[in-house]
Amino acid sequence: MNTPFDFKDADQSNLVYVRPVAVAELPSEVRDEVGDQETIYAVHRADGERLALVKDRNLAFMLARQNDLAPVTVH
Repeated sequence: MNTPFDFKDADQSNLVYVRPVAVAELPSEVRDEVGDQETIYAVHRADGERLALVKDRNLAFMLARQNDLAPVTVH
């Protein structure tokens, strides 16, 4: 099917973004909890609010889906 859809009015309230975060860029109290990992993953709302930091990408996607959110990757 090749029917155009106008997404501008679609409800995107459950859309979240998953992106890698360099541990070195985080506050020291967070770095202390992370251990020896160099990169962790953040889950953000569409407005940029950070919802979670997790140790790997798969966990970020599972966490989002378990909370009825639709995760997408951001580079």
